[in-house]
Amino acid sequence: MTRHFLSLTDAGADGIAAMLADAHDRKAARGGCPKGRVDADAPLEGHVLAMVFEKSSTRTRFSFDGAMRQLGGDVIISDGSQMQLGRGESVADTARILSGYCDAIMVRTDDHAKLDEMAAYASVPVINGLTDASHPCQIMADLLTIVEAGHALPGLKVAWLGDGNNVLASIVEAAGLLHFDVVAACPQGFAPQEAIVAASGRARVVADPREAVEGADIVVTDTWISMGQAHAEAKLAALTPYQVTAELMALARPGAHFMHCLPAHRGEEVTAEVIDGPQSLIWPEAENRLHAQKSVLRWCFGQIG
Repeated sequence: MTRHFLSLTDAGADGIAAMLADAHDRKAARGGCPKGRVDADAPLEGHVLAMVFEKSSTRTRFSFDGAMRQLGGDVIISDGSQMQLGRGESVADTARILSGYCDAIMVRTDDHAKLDEMAAYASVPVINGLTDASHPCQIMADLLTIVEAGHALPGLKVAWLGDGNNVLASIVEAAGLLHFDVVAACPQGFAPQEAIVAASGRARVVADPREAVEGADIVVTDTWISMGQAHAEAKLAALTPYQVTAELMALARPGAHFMHCLPAHRGEEVTAEVIDGPQSLIWPEAENRLHAQKSVLRWCFGQIG
């Protein structure tokens, strides 16, 4: 059966644990070798990954490209606008065609329904590189970073401040699978969908950012204006009280860390003092996109988990 990675639930708790262990081991095995050196076992030698981008990207593009090359494989990258997909060819037809050329397909798009359709018609694994609904690959990197920083996942408290977006949806999903808690502070009108929160069983939404951060192990935020959104003054005004500041971080547990999936806007969702300070994990978090994605790819090909 084809293994798609459209959400964290596709892998389940055991699959996520296996990927995190694999990512940790493979990262350690590389040591300080050059980024372009292929891993000694080259587990995806001869495999080709198609990467389709309908949204701009830095970390997803470079990390998946580097991940596939380090695993011994190759990549073919295209923007959706440069494909017939951008001229009206159906997602279903595109899925069938790319399945004949490549061994897996990574898609970064807006509407999650496009991803579901791609997976329904592809005969090779399809990976969610981001949709407006979720961002599971980012959360795999976040989980790896959290564990590397010395936090155990079961019983962890994660505080989210700001917009209830796709990244938060995947964090909430992870919480239910891996038994940690999420308290999301969101202004009225910007909370995550109630069904997502209810399905997790480990998340709740509050209005007060101080309540969310108090006693937290990890404090997370994201840009307030997502790709494709207008620079909405009303939205910025609603979210301003949810800016992550040093004063808020002081309410978290001793040894707490700050995370942000980037790109960041210093002075909006977080102050420079916090994001560039000693509690910030943003740079290892960004690097870990590469290491986590290597293990996502291996999981999709049935090599782990």
